[in-house]
Amino acid sequence: MSATPGIAVAAQLAGRVVLVAGAHGGLGAEASKACARAGATVVLLGRKLPRLNRIYDAVAKEGPEPLLYPLDMEGASPDDYVELVGRIESELGHLDGLLHCAAEFRGLTPLEHADPAAIARALHINVTAPCWLTQACLPLLRRADDAAVVFALDDTSRVGQAYWGGYGLAQHARAALVAMLHAELANTGVRVSGLQPGPMRTALRATAYAEDGDRDARDPALYADACVTLLSPAGGEHRGLLWKVRA
Repeated sequence: MSATPGIAVAAQLAGRVVLVAGAHGGLGAEASKACARAGATVVLLGRKLPRLNRIYDAVAKEGPEPLLYPLDMEGASPDDYVELVGRIESELGHLDGLLHCAAEFRGLTPLEHADPAAIARALHINVTAPCWLTQACLPLLRRADDAAVVFALDDTSRVGQAYWGGYGLAQHARAALVAMLHAELANTGVRVSGLQPGPMRTALRATAYAEDGDRDARDPALYADACVTLLSPAGGEHRGLLWKVRA
């Protein structure tokens, strides 16, 4: 399924609490601001505090005051995510959306020469950690009348080619996770969907493509409204699906 992103409707997420993992990354930062503009209280999750503080200030200018939560997903345990959800519940009372934008990619490398620790890190941050975070969030998400879990995904046909290593493997696993969770939660108030944006001008992509020759890449802000749509009630039409968005 493909579509062109539109303009976020004001108050589309009014009264909702949305947790954004990887909030200081390219798509995560733009999605966080878009969610705030649409009325959501955004919980900003990320590991780099200076960048997280800058995103906090930008999001606060767009809508309700966000909640800042520094956490390194590489070293976080399942108990750390349970503690995070406990803080969200105690300070905000509910959780209505979870957007997975955190990603790990260190560059193109033949598997034969890849650092085993780098492979493990990519699989953990891109797959295992999001699984643990989603597990921790589900009990609180289930209390909402309408809740959404959204996974940002890379193009599996591209990253399944040579040299993409642990990151490429992880993206295929994330796509499978969308289908798996959708089947498990199909009869609940928690929707699960995937978002595959087009090529974005981000630090992650710059590790694989020379910026001055990457004419396909677009500003991640162009895909932020699609995140809002999937997190809002309007995202129901994409339940269980991978939404391929092109700018």
